[in-house]
Amino acid sequence: MTAKGSDGSDAGTAQLLLNTLRHPVVMIDIDGFIVQANAEAEDFFRSGAAILARSRLPDFVPFGSPLIALVEQVRAQRVAINEYRVDISSPRLGPERMVDIHAAPVSEVPGAVALLLQERSMADKIDRQMVHRGAARSVTGLAAMLAHEIKNPLSGIRGAAQLLEHAVTDEDRALTRLITEETDRIVALVDRMEVFSDERPVERDPVNIHLVLDHVKAAAKNGFARKVAIVEEYDPSLPAVWANRDQLVQVFFNLVKNAAEAIGDREDGEIRLTTAFRPGIRLSVPGTDDRVALPLEFCVHDNGPGIPEDMRPIIFDPFVTSKQNGSGLGLALVAKIVGAHGGVIECESSGQRGTVFRILMPAWREARGRFAYGREEETAS
Repeated sequence: MTAKGSDGSDAGTAQLLLNTLRHPVVMIDIDGFIVQANAEAEDFFRSGAAILARSRLPDFVPFGSPLIALVEQVRAQRVAINEYRVDISSPRLGPERMVDIHAAPVSEVPGAVALLLQERSMADKIDRQMVHRGAARSVTGLAAMLAHEIKNPLSGIRGAAQLLEHAVTDEDRALTRLITEETDRIVALVDRMEVFSDERPVERDPVNIHLVLDHVKAAAKNGFARKVAIVEEYDPSLPAVWANRDQLVQVFFNLVKNAAEAIGDREDGEIRLTTAFRPGIRLSVPGTDDRVALPLEFCVHDNGPGIPEDMRPIIFDPFVTSKQNGSGLGLALVAKIVGAHGGVIECESSGQRGTVFRILMPAWREARGRFAYGREEETAS
């Protein structure tokens, strides 16, 4: 017996089934019109069902898009075809829209093609996050080794230089002071790297992210960002984030400082701090059946010159920096802290739009007990 939809028809059942899918699904007729679309497709194409029904696929993607060529290929060969990592960015769909496309002919409707689109953005973010965490672990081992093998000899070198300072001429005294200063600089660098070797579980509490951002903004306006406008775009209804407050302050302090340094002396320099609720983002935890929810989105935008294209894939790796005197550990530490919270951080940058660092984090739900790593844990009765 065939199940019926709420309207009693098989078509209604089919639409209900399509709407349960978490990926955009559309059917394109022989003239290129979008004759069927599920709820996810309406969100993806940023248009309601009525508008989609009056629209053709070329209205949403640029001329010569590989998506249009793929539809024509499926229609001509009447076979299913999959294409991966296809860029369908356009003014209507937005920038950086990378998708996997699954296209198949609809045998019951001559010339019609069904499309299922799977966005790559989140999958790519998770892949890159795993790389960031691996890089942080490599620094962890290096930091532990440096703390023992380098700091102890450096203390001896510094002590010897201080003793020599009293026994040499004024001309040579400048050299002993240089030895002391450079030794102190290396020790400070090793101390920063030692943070990576701290593998203790993060102590978390429900944290109001807006208080954290206000604190960072106040510190920035009184220091390195005096001449930069800092704009707030907050969602006041946002729930608390399940995190360590001090570590969040460090994360956003580093990001805002980087943004201010990227802007430099521009008169129209602006940093935007935004918060939003993004339901539906859930990740699988390796080795378990748990699903991690990351509904909270925090962003730091700047209108600086952007990050060089060749540096974007490795921007969170240790010792990668475009600053003349930078150590390249600031963003690596940010990635480590976000990863330790079970979150995801991503960077998007271009010379025209500036740079945005986007962080996705788990929320706290007091009514249901602790929301650790985005997984609801029921309170024992």
